[in-house]
Amino acid sequence: MAAGEEPRDRLVIRKIIPASREEVFAAWIDPESIRDWMCPGETITAEARLDPRVGGSYRIVMKSPTREFDHTGEYLVVEPPTKLVFTWISNSTGNQPTLVTVELFERGGACELVLTHERFTNAEAVRRHQGGWGQIVDQLAAHLANRSMKRKK
Repeated sequence: MAAGEEPRDRLVIRKIIPASREEVFAAWIDPESIRDWMCPGETITAEARLDPRVGGSYRIVMKSPTREFDHTGEYLVVEPPTKLVFTWISNSTGNQPTLVTVELFERGGACELVLTHERFTNAEAVRRHQGGWGQIVDQLAAHLANRSMKRKK
């Protein structure tokens, strides 16, 4: 692998979000919040059952007008407000466990989110998830901005 090149079995998404780490972390473990922002592509809503503790499981069903996309996994690390690590199993991963790490860093009144998704079995899965996670992270930032605006009114 050349210097600076990403491994082919993983992706990394970085986003500065104008919210505190605590707010961003809370959004990841709140099923009501996830309904609004974990909606990539044609997904219009998501339902989530979460048990955000080490060894706890989750199930997120992303719903589009014509299909449902089921995602399950287990929390491996839960360190508020800095880190979440969980397995991610779905049809898009060939129903094989992959690994998602969400790290949150203080950045002068904002939060830098670094999402790493790894252990993919093929480059096509990496490509699909890169787009999906990019949309999800953008929608998370918009969700938190909307909440902040509503609180200020």
